[in-house]
Amino acid sequence: MPGDIFETEAWFANLLAHGFERPPHQNWTWQLPAPQHGPAVHLRLMQQSPGDPLAALSNYYSCLYGPVGSAEAIHELSAPQWQVAAQALRRLPGSSVLRLQPLDANSAWLAGLQNGLRAAGYWTDRFFCFGNWYQPVPDGGFGAYWQQRPSALRHSVERGRRRLDHAGAWRIDIHTGDAAGLDNALAAYQTVYAQSWKQPEPCPGFMPGLVHTAAREGWLRLGVLWLGEQPLAAQVWLVHGDKANIYKLAYVKGQDRLSPGSILTAALMEHVMDVDGVREVDYLSGDDAYKRDWMAQRRERVGLVAFDQRHWRGWLAGARHLVGRWRRFLRSAW
Repeated sequence: MPGDIFETEAWFANLLAHGFERPPHQNWTWQLPAPQHGPAVHLRLMQQSPGDPLAALSNYYSCLYGPVGSAEAIHELSAPQWQVAAQALRRLPGSSVLRLQPLDANSAWLAGLQNGLRAAGYWTDRFFCFGNWYQPVPDGGFGAYWQQRPSALRHSVERGRRRLDHAGAWRIDIHTGDAAGLDNALAAYQTVYAQSWKQPEPCPGFMPGLVHTAAREGWLRLGVLWLGEQPLAAQVWLVHGDKANIYKLAYVKGQDRLSPGSILTAALMEHVMDVDGVREVDYLSGDDAYKRDWMAQRRERVGLVAFDQRHWRGWLAGARHLVGRWRRFLRSAW
């Protein structure tokens, strides 16, 4: 069973190459004990600057973080193995404080890691990162899913399609990784993004790198809605295992009347459900109100911070963290 797309070497390679405004000072592979079956698993870590805490190799481009390796191998790690891994962590610079995010709060590996850290002398705490809306695919695929959506959303898509019909010839292209047309599709995505309401990417090379990585790995579902020769909406979805991730979406500002973004989302939703056969569609990070129309369920992504109580830096940082937590609690209580 494959892990999440954000827990693959291909993801980390593109993030490290193109996803940081200032490259990390150091990055490491934290090898976990070998399981009884299958290859070893590991965590990708970094130190942003000399003297900084040890942290997950992640940033605002990362919607989830976890070990690289098969889910079965990770689940096989025992409590003593997690403790051994936590003790080995102390050999890495900055390991008096460890900060990992964003994480699946219900994952077995996180519970194992947290217990191992505590057994090795770390004090740990979790914190909220963001809400995550997602949709399990119902029996009946897209047809059943679409009937479950709010009538306002369905009628908006229907009206938008009729208005597009009156506006001229329009079409939707979905690129799945074939070399032919990929550069034109990427250019269309960048054109739409530049004409949308969204801020420019802090790392301009990240999305082109991700699109080409996703095409090579078979993850890519790059949808473009065209009106004549003008792209009105573009979205980058990433399909891995049995899950589709809605990663980036944009439409040309001022085209709201045509609902190009919603029409394209519906088309991609139908594709991943009925063609790719995924079991879940994930809207990734954020509690944006519109996501409730498309998704039925919500969960939370969290962070984990750990302080080595056997090291003065870890003890001091842990004390400061605890004081800050109490201050936030008191402010909210008042």
